[in-house]
Amino acid sequence: MRGRNLPTPRPEARSSIWVRRGLIAVVVLYVGGLILAPLAALVTGAFQDGLVAAVQSVLQPDALAAFGLTLWISLLVVIIQAIFGTIIAWVIVRHRFRGQRLLNALIDMPFAVSPVVVGYMLLLLFGRNGLLAPLLTAINVRVAFAVPGMVLATLFVTLPFMIREIIPVLESFDVQQEKAAATLGASGWQIFWRITFPALRWGFIYGLTLTFARALGEFGAVLVIGGGIQGRTETATLLIYRALDERQYVSAYSAALLLGLFSLALVVGIDLRRRKMLRS
Repeated sequence: MRGRNLPTPRPEARSSIWVRRGLIAVVVLYVGGLILAPLAALVTGAFQDGLVAAVQSVLQPDALAAFGLTLWISLLVVIIQAIFGTIIAWVIVRHRFRGQRLLNALIDMPFAVSPVVVGYMLLLLFGRNGLLAPLLTAINVRVAFAVPGMVLATLFVTLPFMIREIIPVLESFDVQQEKAAATLGASGWQIFWRITFPALRWGFIYGLTLTFARALGEFGAVLVIGGGIQGRTETATLLIYRALDERQYVSAYSAALLLGLFSLALVVGIDLRRRKMLRS
């Protein structure tokens, strides 16, 4: 047995190995080029005048106000989408009704419609000469060029994320446990919170994470409907846009780097947490 030579791999096997390695290299280079290269450029631009200048730029009052508004809008949107996104996913999976396919298709509209178009549509509804302008004037509510309009725009662009994360989990969930709990006298809320929701946990968390990350980075829709008024409707992305326009490159790169790192850390952190819990 010791004197026998190991079998030589066939040419087809060697070819498949190189094809696999080539595909892996292409994927790594593609993803790395799209993510790591821009991140490296942001780091270089943010620290071109040193660490102190970069830190001071994001601690300016207008920068803090912009990040604060971004965080407030994002948290509000996440709460709303967590509630209504879960309800919509539940209705689509567990109920059958007329127009269900149309509703399911409409959920993906934010993926197909430009955010700038979304902002323009909101202006047509809530602007000074919009369709709902008389009603808003009568109740003294301002939507266009104000925070409510920016919240509506962010709600539109983040609509699919929670729903599309929860629907596959609901479809694969065995309803026998729910039926067994119902036969034992459990109420609908008890069944949902103690049986259904724990099974949806990671889909729910991923939906929240993607919704939050998308809300943080929204630009086009909030620019059109909010106007980017400094100190009032300027979010972090609009601050970056204004800083670039005013040639304040360190401020722009520093804000963009902070925003990008926060979103990246959020997504990666959730994924690592899930892997750790699955291993334990």
